[in-house]
Amino acid sequence: METPFDAGPGPGREQRTVPGGARPAKEEDNLPAVHRAVIASAIGNCVEWFDFGVFSAGVMTAIIGTVFFPAEASGSASLRSFALIAAAFLARPFGGMFFGPMGDKLGRKRVLATTIILMSTSTFVIGILPGYGTIGIAAPLLLLAVRLIQGFSTGGEYGGAATMIAEYAPTHRRGFFGSFLELGTLTGYILGAGLVLLMDLALSHDAMYGWGWRIPFLLALPLGLVGLYVRTRIEDTPTFQHMEEAGKKSQSPLKETLQGYWRVILMLIGIVFLLNVADYTLLTFMPSYLVDFLDMDDTTAQLITIGVEAVMITVIVPLGALSDRIGRRPLLITAAIGYVVLAWPAFALMQTNNPVGVTAGYAIVGGLLVLILAVIAATFPAMFPTKVRYGAFAIGYNISTSLFGGTAAVLVGSLIDVTGSNYIPAYYLMLAGLVALVPIFKLRETAGVPIEQAGEKDAPKPAGSGAR
Repeated sequence: METPFDAGPGPGREQRTVPGGARPAKEEDNLPAVHRAVIASAIGNCVEWFDFGVFSAGVMTAIIGTVFFPAEASGSASLRSFALIAAAFLARPFGGMFFGPMGDKLGRKRVLATTIILMSTSTFVIGILPGYGTIGIAAPLLLLAVRLIQGFSTGGEYGGAATMIAEYAPTHRRGFFGSFLELGTLTGYILGAGLVLLMDLALSHDAMYGWGWRIPFLLALPLGLVGLYVRTRIEDTPTFQHMEEAGKKSQSPLKETLQGYWRVILMLIGIVFLLNVADYTLLTFMPSYLVDFLDMDDTTAQLITIGVEAVMITVIVPLGALSDRIGRRPLLITAAIGYVVLAWPAFALMQTNNPVGVTAGYAIVGGLLVLILAVIAATFPAMFPTKVRYGAFAIGYNISTSLFGGTAAVLVGSLIDVTGSNYIPAYYLMLAGLVALVPIFKLRETAGVPIEQAGEKDAPKPAGSGAR
């Protein structure tokens, strides 16, 4: 597999002006800076999804719902935890509206340094909060407040991280480098879920409920500090610096974004609808689905989850590189149609209660998801011009995530309780696939289009079907 440190000269390299100087430079001359930008961006996504991996692990949802709520609270402990996840997503659009335009005005680097420390500190604080037995009703209220702060900061994280990589990456390798952002997502999730699994296996039931559950949350702070250090060691993107030097920055990026790009934002929301339903169903809801609705033991459920995502890690970068050759749209179309056609058979396999069948069904859902994950960091930033890229991306992405991502686990779990049908997740994925097909077919192919021109009305079309 290629790594970002293997990327060397290739055909189709255009030249960029080095920020602050007049010497023209080939894109490969700037590869060390690209490597640093990829690492700095991916580690933030890793921190974000480390939290999700910890918080959504089957045993952890039961613990959180028990430790922070009274025994007589309505709903299962897992559903109470999912409600907290959903509540945090309410703050994400506000974070996107706050941090996104700020990133277009002040630069990507400054905002991303702020969001990573807010995210990691919020996760750390969960690990030191007293439970309901100690402070009563204040416990769930404080936990909710921390989750809202985390959701607010996360609203500015992903759009900026993807923008950072897209604006640093060589044009004909934007899919390749962009795929490392979602490699950070899957790695963070596996680290979080794997750590919870190890703690659960190593500790007794009483120890896990008493203090062991806190340790994974506490480890988020040092992870975030590492990310902060890396992010302070990089320059802002060449694309942003060129725009700043040319005096082309928007003076009112939020106003310009909402007035001039709302149609493209709606397209983004439609595509992210499918991404979020698939992403949060697979990574947030499924571990508890296997335990609560399919009566699988915690350990087996976590091993299946971690195993499928480990396989996804091995293919995501090659898929990103493939999109540089054939374009982003073919992979997105394949995923959307795949969910319409294969979601029901995948969940039928899971109903067999056979670990092999469950793993196969889970792998189908994960395999289609990785087709989307491999290209979104290269696709979404290129939908908007540089002067509003961070803000427009953050606003559209987080509105969709708030509506359809954070609510996925609660909605699907509640509908299963009401209807008694374990196929509800499949039906939701099929609906999301149908909805997303409309904006995907309208989406302009941007593989091979320089990021400085992407999103502009006069942006050139890529030669052939993709980048080449």
